[in-house]
Formats: sequence, structure tokens, C-alpha cells
Amino acid sequence: MLRLGVDLGGTKIEVAVLDDQGATLWRQRLPTPQGDYAGTIDAMATLIARAEDDLGRMDAIGIGTPGTVSPRTGLMKNANSVVLNDRPLKGDLEQRLGRRVAMANDANCLALSEARDGAAAGAKSVFGVILGTGVGGGLVIDGMLHAGHNAIAGEWGHNPLPWPEEGEFPGPTCWCGMKGCIERWLAGTGLARDFHVVTRREGTGHDVAVWAGEGDSDAQAALDRYTHRLARALAHLINIVDPEVIVLGGGMSNVASLYEDVPRLWDRFVFSDPISTRLVAPQHGDSSGVRGAAMLPKAE
Repeated sequence: MLRLGVDLGGTKIEVAVLDDQGATLWRQRLPTPQGDYAGTIDAMATLIARAEDDLGRMDAIGIGTPGTVSPRTGLMKNANSVVLNDRPLKGDLEQRLGRRVAMANDANCLALSEARDGAAAGAKSVFGVILGTGVGGGLVIDGMLHAGHNAIAGEWGHNPLPWPEEGEFPGPTCWCGMKGCIERWLAGTGLARDFHVVTRREGTGHDVAVWAGEGDSDAQAALDRYTHRLARALAHLINIVDPEVIVLGGGMSNVASLYEDVPRLWDRFVFSDPISTRLVAPQHGDSSGVRGAAMLPKAE
């Protein structure tokens, strides 16, 4: 059976079709229509139609989204792409396509993909982290998604940065209305904002990471602050969930130094003797989200 996945991101929408062995048979992307709910549905439907024109009708369709569907109302909630919030995205897309779809948070999709046949294959418990436009998380236990009673399991990005240091409290205001959320510190925009506050220089999070690798001392200092904050935030997560493997995704997951430096720093904050939790890069790269989305109908 062919399985189709949609990764609805803040900047791009990707559709991929997998076979039973997990091989990608078809893949295309379109830019996400910014602030346009109807346009977002149109773009997803267009990509699905293109895939079906080439490969035939798909009855196993999974959608990975920022935020999640509220079990109480059926409406989207907690999406940093705020145009989706309070909208019946799942129902509207099902009406458009004329069939049912599975839907889950994008970080859940990352975690599922990497737990099934990626960097965390074989692990009993896997926490998938998105460090991109926003900061999200997803939890897989014994190969199955754990969404939680309120469908918010893994939303570590909207907890406050733990063990705040000088200048970190109360922290910047988040789009969710709270101050000091982990997302505001650890999204790629958080690294860029911190760099600008200290140096008055402009650049994206990717720019800062590249400049650090080129020997820019200001950029390296900003990346060091980011790394320490990530170590504290993940230590807090380990103290609560204690996963066997943590997989990073999103743009900041491409910063190679994080995989060595963060575990070196997090021991101090974890309530344990030296820990064996592994921090790993996604084996499937930026395709993990869309692959996990395609696995959703089989997972549910």
C-alpha cells in the first residue's frame, strides 16, 4: 500500500509518497501561503492531486502540522502559524479531498519517522525535537505515538527556560502570550534575536551558526549561549520524560557542534548520575517530518 504524507511547515508544504518499505517514490514542495488559510488548503490539495495524477488515488494520507487538533473542539490549537488556530483544518481538508486523513503535530511526525527506521530505530522511548521557526516536541514509546490526554504531549517549547541566568528572566514575550518560553530562546529566530540584542548586528540563526564556524567571536559567543540554553532545556525534559534517545529536527539541527556540546553540559542539570540518553541528528534529514506524516494512518 502506498502512503502519502504532507508536511505543513511555516515556509513550505511538502508532499511525499512512500512504499511499504519506506522508500520515497514521489516528492514535491510548494511555498506555504503566508497568513492565507484557504490558500494553505489549496496548496496541500494541489500537491496531493499532483501525486495522485502520477501514482493513483491515495487512501492512506497523513498530515503533519504545527500545533495540533483539539480533542474537545476539533479545531486547531497551539500552532505558531497562527492563521491555522481555531480552524477546522482536518475537517476542511477531508471535505476537500472527499476522504479521511490522519493528522498529528509535526514534531510527532519527526519522532515517529526516526523511531521507526531512522536514527532512533530500536529505542524504547524517543523524544523528537523541532528547532525551527518554532520549538516543538513529540514522544514515541514502544514505536507508538503518545499524544497525551489533551493532545499536547511533548509541548516543551511553551514551558519557561529552566534555571534562568542573569538577563534571561522574565524573558521575551512569546506569541502564546507568556514570557520566557523555551521557543523564544531556542527557535532559529531566538538565536538571531539574542545575537542582535548583544551585538546590534543583523543575521538569521543560520547566519550566526555559519559565522561562528568561520571564527566570528560574537557569533560564537551567541552560539555558546544558545547551546547552554538548549542543554538546560533538554535536561529539564530528561528529568520529566527520561527518553532513551532525543532526535533533533528543524534548521538548528544542522549545527554539528550541538551533538557533542549539549550532552557535555546537560549532566550538571539532570537529576541523576552521568546519563546515557543519546542526542542524535535525524537520519532522514528534513524529510523526517513528511515521512512520519505518511506513517500516521498506519500508526493510528
